[in-house]
Amino acid sequence: MTYVVAVKWIAKAGEEAEVERCLRALAGPSRAEPGVLVYRPHRDPADPRVFYLYEEYVDEAAYAAHAATPHVRELALGDAIPRLETRIREIYEPLDG
Repeated sequence: MTYVVAVKWIAKAGEEAEVERCLRALAGPSRAEPGVLVYRPHRDPADPRVFYLYEEYVDEAAYAAHAATPHVRELALGDAIPRLETRIREIYEPLDG
């Protein structure tokens, strides 16, 4: 069964462009990881401070491996997340198996 992570980030005022830069830089390396099925960042067209990430992995171990990569440590943990006002992460299991 795949492992799904849904993330909502709200950037601090004035940090929107830097958060977007980090997400754009994370997308390519994240998609290239062997256990990543989908890594898709989004931005709310009505509120440029709001970002949504949909991530799907082959299993929980693949997600853990993703979280430990240098690009996640540098761009997400070290750069984007300190620029956030709010960070919500939710885990889901697909109903279709």
